[in-house]
Amino acid sequence: MSKAKEEVKCVGVVLGYRRGSNTQYVNQVLIKIFSPNIKNVSSLIGSKVIVRDKYGNEYRGKIIRAHARGRNNVVIAVFNTNLPGQAIGAEALII
Repeated sequence: MSKAKEEVKCVGVVLGYRRGSNTQYVNQVLIKIFSPNIKNVSSLIGSKVIVRDKYGNEYRGKIIRAHARGRNNVVIAVFNTNLPGQAIGAEALII
């Protein structure tokens, strides 16, 4: 079975976990999108996310919604295997 080449739509940075005043959701992270050609981050909902840490481990997730109504280009992504704390500040590829 051939694996199709994944095309990168845009690049972002992991800001941290999604938090409340009393709880921290470690399987959901906030990602800041840095791309001048993306006007509305809600168009990225459903896109896949790949985060690689400095050890070469790869974490795959999916964008589920925009954060703060998408005003500041931040989205919420959910991961099946939780991202470690060392991945905060790492580059996230949106494909």
